[in-house]
Amino acid sequence: MIFFNKDEQLENLGLGILDATWTAFPTLARNQIALTWVVYDPPVPVNTGGALTPDAFWNHPVRGFTYRGVERIYPASVVKLFYLVAVNEWLEKGMSQTSKELERALRDMIVDSSNDATSLVVDILTGTTSGPELPVGPFETWKYQRNIVNRYYQSLGWEEMETINVCQKTWGDGPYGRERAFVGELLENRNMLTTNAIARLVHSIIGGVAVSSTRSQAMMALLKRDLQNLPADVEEDQVTGFLGGGLPKDAQIWSKAGWTSQVRHDVAYIELPNQRPYLLVVFTEGKAQAKNREILPFVSKLVVEAISSL
Repeated sequence: MIFFNKDEQLENLGLGILDATWTAFPTLARNQIALTWVVYDPPVPVNTGGALTPDAFWNHPVRGFTYRGVERIYPASVVKLFYLVAVNEWLEKGMSQTSKELERALRDMIVDSSNDATSLVVDILTGTTSGPELPVGPFETWKYQRNIVNRYYQSLGWEEMETINVCQKTWGDGPYGRERAFVGELLENRNMLTTNAIARLVHSIIGGVAVSSTRSQAMMALLKRDLQNLPADVEEDQVTGFLGGGLPKDAQIWSKAGWTSQVRHDVAYIELPNQRPYLLVVFTEGKAQAKNREILPFVSKLVVEAISSL
């Protein structure tokens, strides 16, 4: 069972938003965008500071709309959310110990989207390291270890997680050595996510039930973006050119973007004054879309307008 209920009102609004987007951006093909949108009607079950038990939270019905939400797409840096939750699970269960370096890496991985920080996080999660190619036997062991995060998400029993792949580091220039061998000749083993899987994970974080309510709140703190004071000296601030770029200044946003020369993605939980809060995941693919800093803010703005009509 998918975690939200399909809803006619949201379906009509969602399809209208997509139509307007295709009209505004004629180069965006029908199969180059995927979207999952979940709306939180009152009484709102999320961002409550952990007020609900996991059972109460998962039994609380929510409604949503999805377009191509089950398509497997390369997630770029959005995968870092899955490593963030997994690390918190490992720490909670005593499978890893916290340290200043791990804390620094988690912050930089989410706040700045650092790939170098992510590399350390993946090493800690899996007990593996990057390096030269390995002989067959040790490489089999290494590969098994690297898939531990996949096994964790499979163990949750969530339908949305059945088709995902989260076992690769994120790169600036690309993988070398054993990492290159692991991703496959044709990149067939690269990370793959769906917008529905991401929505379910973020739904659990904002619901305060990812690992524990305390850990969920700590994760929320890392995901918070400040729309008023954007850093001036960074190439990508994860707001400009993303979903945060289409929001009014008085909105609150918790988000994680991902981008490469081939994709531009964002996932955000958004609160607007006196409106229903919502969760929005938008993935776009293709070289032209990856460069285009207008599409995601455009979609985001239309969702803001749609929310005010509910």
